[in-house]
Amino acid sequence: MTVTVALDGMGGDNAPAEIAAGAREAASGGVRVLVTGVREQLEPELDGAKGVEIVDAADVIGSSEEPAAAVRAKPDSSMVAACRLVRDGSAEAVVSAGPTGAMLAASLLQVGRIRGIARPGIAAPLPADDGPVILIDAGANVDARAEHLLQWGLMGSEFMRGVMGVERPRVGLLSIGEEATKGNALTLEARRLLETADLDFAGNCEGRDMFSGRFHVVVTDGFAGNVLLKGLEGTAAMVVAEVRRAAMSSTRAKLGGLLLRPALRGLRERIDPDTYGGAYLLGLRGLVVIAHGNATRRTVANAIRVAARGAEAGVVDRMAERLAGDRPGSDLQAPPAINTVPQVTAPEIGDQ
Repeated sequence: MTVTVALDGMGGDNAPAEIAAGAREAASGGVRVLVTGVREQLEPELDGAKGVEIVDAADVIGSSEEPAAAVRAKPDSSMVAACRLVRDGSAEAVVSAGPTGAMLAASLLQVGRIRGIARPGIAAPLPADDGPVILIDAGANVDARAEHLLQWGLMGSEFMRGVMGVERPRVGLLSIGEEATKGNALTLEARRLLETADLDFAGNCEGRDMFSGRFHVVVTDGFAGNVLLKGLEGTAAMVVAEVRRAAMSSTRAKLGGLLLRPALRGLRERIDPDTYGGAYLLGLRGLVVIAHGNATRRTVANAIRVAARGAEAGVVDRMAERLAGDRPGSDLQAPPAINTVPQVTAPEIGDQ
């Protein structure tokens, strides 16, 4: 069965050229791509590519617009149209490099939550010693309850199993120490729930252990998760700048830099966030990929491929089954009606 992925053709700094190029690349590998946007702008870029179809959408949501208001005011925008294709069953997943806040609002409104999910969470894949680790929540919910962290752990496990091929994902809880007694009231209660859930709980994870290979999924509230993520991005940028500066500091250093270049290319490939295409909003009735605003064709193609892999593995259905069989409590807030947009906090993941 061919998987169909909806793609916001007008979202992102490099739209529509790089978005269309990514669609062509992904479609060449067997994924059917429905690209939403202005046909007159998309047709020259797509150039009749096989496996790619245009779905007309006249409007575009800009980064300066208030997310929920823009989604309501522009039902014919490329982003809303792409999300609507998942709601209508025309696509199994949706990808957008448009404004994160608007994408959160559009997907919550159009795609809707899995039954029983209290708060969808942003899962950000990060490189680690033995493969990627996902951090969830990376910024969608600055305030959270312990039950939410449990749900994110369960959903993160199914994502790692179905998309990344990890048979028994190890789940960690972000905290200030490894000991079970360390942490604030939220982490202490979340640990109690995680320890009794049907998953491989590996204990508390200190920030320095994120990339140790001990964990495949690390759960936390969106405030701490986003602070950690932005700190990691800043550290990575500083390290890269320092390496470049050191490599140009003398003739000997330049020679050494030339010798190291092949190895450094391999390192860059391994840690490049474009490998995973973006962050994933888990907890909805379809896979939602939020690519960063300056996404390139490689980013877009990889996002489509990963989304298609998740659809083929039935990740959304598996999440629903896990949540139905491991409810954290009866006091979870019910999902809102599909025609409402809840208030969300929406940092621009990776847009620095």
